[in-house]
Amino acid sequence: MVKVGVVGYGVIGQRLADGVALQKDMELVGIADVAPTLSVKALKEKGMPYDFYNANPDNQQLLEEAGIPVSGTFEELVQKADIILDSTVPGVGAKNKEIYQKYGKKAIYQGGEKNSIADVFFHGYANYEEGLGKDFLKLTSCNTTGLIRAIDCLDREYGIEKVAITIIRRVADPGDYHRGLTNALQIEEAPNHQAVDLMTIMPHVNATGILVHTPVTHGHIITVVATPKKKINKAQVLDAFAKHDRIRIVKIKDGFNGNASLFRYARELGNPRGDMYEIALWDESIVESGDDIMFAINIPQEAVTIPETMDAIRAAMEMDTDKKTALSKTNDYLGLGKWKK
Repeated sequence: MVKVGVVGYGVIGQRLADGVALQKDMELVGIADVAPTLSVKALKEKGMPYDFYNANPDNQQLLEEAGIPVSGTFEELVQKADIILDSTVPGVGAKNKEIYQKYGKKAIYQGGEKNSIADVFFHGYANYEEGLGKDFLKLTSCNTTGLIRAIDCLDREYGIEKVAITIIRRVADPGDYHRGLTNALQIEEAPNHQAVDLMTIMPHVNATGILVHTPVTHGHIITVVATPKKKINKAQVLDAFAKHDRIRIVKIKDGFNGNASLFRYARELGNPRGDMYEIALWDESIVESGDDIMFAINIPQEAVTIPETMDAIRAAMEMDTDKKTALSKTNDYLGLGKWKK
């Protein structure tokens, strides 16, 4: 049983903790944060299902006043764990790395940190083998995670030469105010980092893309124009995606009109926080254009990286050296692919 600690109990951290708790071959030894945030207060109101460790001794009194039971310090959590999932804000993880190295612990970082912090820029499906036994792995961003799932799926089945992507990006997570109240769209310089990151992990695919920030909070939408090595049709594309347990095929005619429909459906399913681990692909968006294939996917940014993080634990700890076995366990424990039954 691999012992896992989560450092940073925010948007991603709380979902990582829940994800680890669902893995039957892992044990969540605790979570660490710096203050009695809303997420930590909610954890306390739920009965403190996870032990809490204080990552900022200066805030001990604040935690006590908020009635948060503290099981120990950040360093004590690190010592108890075999591997740490660091989901702190960008920059903090680099400082934390010194602590992980001090105690000889492995760590996995989320997409906000610089690639240089890790031994491997990791994606479960695309380069699982490269993460085997490594001390420090870094996940791709939410958009890149979902994008690679889709491109890797087609690439393994048919071969992909290049892709051109457009990302319609939510401006902030639900509940965030740091981007302000806006009524505008903002475009970034091309190519966006997701296209560059895809090529870092899949160097045989030529990728470029444009990103547009939009004043919404529930999910990103990515349109993809992919050039396969040999011409393929819509039926072949659907067949490939239907085999993938982290890709859900949906239809506009069934009521899945956009990102809000998917978020609502996740809540109707009773998913905690309305989370979806899978990306959704619209059937009606698949179009044959000459030799190219175009399609659109939805990226549920708050939860989409959780499965790949579980994969990363399996790789770093060498729990499973066979990728197919490792990914299958993650999917099974998280309930991925159950909509096919």
